[in-house]
Parts: sequence; structure tokens; C-alpha cells
Amino acid sequence: MALPRFLSSPLLWRFLVVLWFGLLFWLSSQTHLPSPASFDGVDKLEHAIFFSAGGMGFLLSLRLAGRARAPAVAILAPVLFCGAIGGFDEWHQTYTPGRSGGDVWDWAADLCGGLIGAFLALVAERWLVRERIKQPLP
Repeated sequence: MALPRFLSSPLLWRFLVVLWFGLLFWLSSQTHLPSPASFDGVDKLEHAIFFSAGGMGFLLSLRLAGRARAPAVAILAPVLFCGAIGGFDEWHQTYTPGRSGGDVWDWAADLCGGLIGAFLALVAERWLVRERIKQPLP
């Protein structure tokens, strides 16, 4: 099965990161968010999953544009990105009625999500590039 060429476009991944950030801002502006599960630490899991998507999109936007080629940079860039956005998110929640914000453990889950996203992006990049090479030029 041939993948559409636009999937390996860095512009697509930049656009998706902007959408991801918009969704994060909107979610942080809500006074109450329902959770699909209820167990201790579910919010940390939700943070890690959500931020892994953001970290993955961020790194794919860099790598597919030919940036962040060094392994250390490829791992560190999405972690720092998610740390900065996660810090902003926690600060933003302090101004949202009904939300506490400023939770260092939520921020730590955001950092972990960035790390997970980095590894997912490296796997996805390898797959996208391999599939792009297989496709004949139009």
C-alpha cells in the first residue's frame, strides 16, 4: 500500500503541531474535563499520551525538513519543546476557574510524553522515508 506523499511533508507536521497546541489551549481553558477512566494518576497518563503526540509531531516536522539530525538533538528537542509547552499549560491553568494548575507532576508527565514522542517520531520517520523511497516519482 502506497502512502500519500503529503505524509512526509514537514509542513503537514508543523500544521498538526499548531492544531495540537490549539487543542491543548482550549482544553486548558475548560473548567472541568471528563475523564474516560478513573484511577489514581489517570491525569498523568493523559498528559503523557497527549504530549507524546505533540512531541512526535514536533520532531517529525524537524526531521523531515532535514533538521535535528544528531541523535542527542533528536531526543532532546521534543523533550524541551514539551517541557516549555507543558510549563505554559500549567501556568495557563492557574488562571482557569475550577482548575489548579502548577502541578509539577503533570509537567513531569509532559516531559515523559515528549521523550516517548521522540522515539515514536524516529520510528515513524524511518517508515515514512522508506515508503517515500519505494514510490515512483510522478
